[in-house]
Amino acid sequence: MAVVAGKNAIDVGIVVNDIAASLHFYCDIIGLEKVQEMPLWIGTMHRLAFGDSFVKLVDPKDSPPMTTKGLASSLGIRYLTLQVSNLDEICEICKSNQVPFELEKTELGPGVRIAMVHDPDGNTVEFVQRD
Repeated sequence: MAVVAGKNAIDVGIVVNDIAASLHFYCDIIGLEKVQEMPLWIGTMHRLAFGDSFVKLVDPKDSPPMTTKGLASSLGIRYLTLQVSNLDEICEICKSNQVPFELEKTELGPGVRIAMVHDPDGNTVEFVQRD
């Protein structure tokens, strides 16, 4: 039997090196809302809302080694995509906060524009706007 969705969204967990820097990026810069903080056996999870989905930042008790920055730098989950309706504004906010871009705002095809930035740990965050 296939997986049966319990909601129309998917959540993602990101283990972070510096929880203050990550909360600043995800909450203060790109505007996700922190809705919960809870202890886990490996550290503390901070749940951030984005539509029906959650980005779960995990502040580990013991910091694991960092991976190489960038989309094509290693195997595994390398980026998350946020469907947005204000791509221009997001790009300006990221630039004014010196957030490094993996890919500047670009048009992929008619009515589809994207930009990709790096979070404080080098994970790629993609913003997609479909007009």
